[in-house]
Amino acid sequence: MRSIQITALTGPASLELVDVEEPSDTESVIIDVYVAGVSFPEVLQSNGEYHVHHTLPFIPGTEVAGIVRSAPSGSGLTAGQRVAAFPGIGGYAETVAVLPAAVFPLPDEVSFHAGAALPMNYGTMHFALVRRGQLKPGDTVLVHGAAGGVGTAAVQLASALGAKVIAVVSGSDKVDTARAAGAAEVVLADGFAKAVREITGDRGVDIIVDPVGGDRFADSLNSLAPEGRLLVIGFTGGEIPQVRVDSLMYNNVNVLGVGWGAFWRTRPSFLQEQWADLLPLLKAGKLQPVLGQRFALEQASQALVELDQRRARGKLLLDVR
Repeated sequence: MRSIQITALTGPASLELVDVEEPSDTESVIIDVYVAGVSFPEVLQSNGEYHVHHTLPFIPGTEVAGIVRSAPSGSGLTAGQRVAAFPGIGGYAETVAVLPAAVFPLPDEVSFHAGAALPMNYGTMHFALVRRGQLKPGDTVLVHGAAGGVGTAAVQLASALGAKVIAVVSGSDKVDTARAAGAAEVVLADGFAKAVREITGDRGVDIIVDPVGGDRFADSLNSLAPEGRLLVIGFTGGEIPQVRVDSLMYNNVNVLGVGWGAFWRTRPSFLQEQWADLLPLLKAGKLQPVLGQRFALEQASQALVELDQRRARGKLLLDVR
């Protein structure tokens, strides 16, 4: 089968199109991949910077959508079924093996392209907003990086759960993407703290979703309302910020780590619990991933460059079949 392998830890250019044997794990669901999602962990993997390391060469790809070829008995899945899945690795290939707990039946109204955009970003954001952030209807949520795959998922899910969303984007060319995801307000990253204070009448926001980190972090802390929660999702800005804990005490605010993978790996059934929560929103049309550029499988390196250089708008995808 055709697949993409990371052959050296030298960045996106290290990806190569190669033919490899198809997976044949009898305890896993074998899926013929139609679309693969492109996620920031693949950028980190290509540089050897991801916290989970794999022996070279390996096939990246955390999330896919396609058709079940075979499934273990008792899995509840059948050959020919349309699914999204979270293999964690191996998704940049024509066929992938995935544990049953990480395979999710797709409603007829959800396309393969939308399906491939769901597992990583919406799973992460559901865990972040609902479990870690304890979001309530009526909360005000600030989302950094709101035009990317993670950001648009955060905007859309928070809106669907009854929050007012303020989106932060790095440039005016990304405003429309954030609005399409459902943001009530969109502000530029430069000077966002002042804008947030004006929008909220100097109160601040209840929840901040931060996949960026870097030099925005201090202003984010100062943008929280009393008992507000800053959700640390990642560090696409490069720098891992530090925080003085006395500022948390004086202002009665919380900084919460969001390690979705670390959580569900010790509780695999949580993935299906999340899907059960998300499914009604999907069927009602309240979750419609904002899709960005589509690339052929052999263009995987180019897709990672777009993500690495923060040019992505919406979820980037690989057309595998």
